[in-house]
Amino acid sequence: MTEGARRTRLSKDRVLRTAVALADGGGGIDALSMRKLAQELGVVPMALYKHVANKEELLLRMVDAVVGEIDPPVSGTDWKDAVRRRVLSARLVLLRHPWAPRVIESLPAPTPAMLGYLDSVIGTFRSGGLSADLTHHAMHAMGGRLLGFTQELFTAAPGGPASEAPDAPAAVAPPAPDAVMPYPHIAEIAAAATHDDGSVVGGGCDDLFEFEFALDLLLDGIDRLHRQGWTSAARRAAQRSAGPA
Repeated sequence: MTEGARRTRLSKDRVLRTAVALADGGGGIDALSMRKLAQELGVVPMALYKHVANKEELLLRMVDAVVGEIDPPVSGTDWKDAVRRRVLSARLVLLRHPWAPRVIESLPAPTPAMLGYLDSVIGTFRSGGLSADLTHHAMHAMGGRLLGFTQELFTAAPGGPASEAPDAPAAVAPPAPDAVMPYPHIAEIAAAATHDDGSVVGGGCDDLFEFEFALDLLLDGIDRLHRQGWTSAARRAAQRSAGPA
């Protein structure tokens, strides 16, 4: 195929699919440049600027392409199951695109696809009977987990397995076996935990189990507050009446 023929087939969709594939292939977004993308597409770099203004816009559209892979809501299920399914689908999507959490966290504002996804999740909470007040706080509590990632307390050590969000700053490095002896409670829970050698979460914990465990805790807690008729106004009033601790 001649260079001219390749140029005529260049489209925004093809540019984005190729950019995502390059980022997935290794090196993430740091290894992605407009020049490298142009080379992969077989065009001159200037041809890309007919479809994206710069690398910043390219990254925004790449995020939208990734978010667009999240499964749509499933009808005929209760709100907890529906939200759970969407979140776990988002997690699988971001595991396919490990560079995406870093880009999402660096965004100055949500992209259109992100807004559409979050609006859909809010709609699921509201159609399940949750008040706008409780839904507001539920969205805060869920945080980045809604988009399928979370920063783990024990992250992978340098040179070790990648975490679910490999570019997120480390919170606490996993303790070495001989380092937990002075800390009996850490040693106790480390020995009690079920580990998975193939885990992507630091410390060898079962990453899917831990993600689902926290997700279910949040959803069950939100459901409990919904059934109790919880409101933020009542909570604040109770705190004011109780006075300083």
